[in-house]
Amino acid sequence: MYDCKRQNAIKPLTGQLHALLVLAFVLLVSVSAYADEFPVSEAASRGHRGRYLRASQFSPVQFNRGFRVLWGPQHQTVSNDQSGITIWLDRNSGSGFKSLRPYKSGYFSAAIKLQAGYTAGVNTAFYLSNNEAHRDYHDEIDIEFLGTIPGRPYTLQTNIYVRAGNAGTGRIITGREQQIHLWFDPTKDFHRYSILWTPFKIVFFVDDIPIRKYRRTNPYTFPARPMWLYGSIWDASSWATDNGKYKVDYKYQPFVAMYRSFVLP
Repeated sequence: MYDCKRQNAIKPLTGQLHALLVLAFVLLVSVSAYADEFPVSEAASRGHRGRYLRASQFSPVQFNRGFRVLWGPQHQTVSNDQSGITIWLDRNSGSGFKSLRPYKSGYFSAAIKLQAGYTAGVNTAFYLSNNEAHRDYHDEIDIEFLGTIPGRPYTLQTNIYVRAGNAGTGRIITGREQQIHLWFDPTKDFHRYSILWTPFKIVFFVDDIPIRKYRRTNPYTFPARPMWLYGSIWDASSWATDNGKYKVDYKYQPFVAMYRSFVLP
């Protein structure tokens, strides 16, 4: 994770040079602590996009053909052309949606735009899970955006859980979280976030750039059971921003997230 003071030091730089310098810094310092993962700096050095699928290779899926409402139906609006969905959190509820069917592998992608301003405590997520099918020991592959306070960037967190225990069991075979700050402002425009899940590896992408790769080195530490694709927004005040120091402040409600251009296997 980069130092905000260093980020401020390069603010006078503009345009493409600024973006490249910030990206390079993020890639260099976001180093994995695990031997079965290569760091994002290595992912970048291996040709960036060239060896992987790109979202532009696929036709987007209409929302009603790929997903259904999971919870908070009064807190979501599907676009008239079914190309996307807007979900929001207020003091009454958050909202979520779920794919119509589970998948055992594939390429999953969406363009997402986040809310600017005070968003501390808000968790906006795009993830795979089988929590509803295996409530005691479920698997997850997550992309989460952790809200922030004005003047500080969003945190993008990726998670991989294998047979994680619920209901206070505390059982996690694999629970590996990594966090980065993005090299752009995710509130200004839509950016694409993707997960490639194969029987041998998991790769997370931002705008087709791989930011994390997790290899299958042991069948017991790699998710293999079918999972559904989800999107959600909810109150995670207890931990999301500075370990709970800053919480959701509903005087800034509603907190809105927009998803569009979905890609499914």
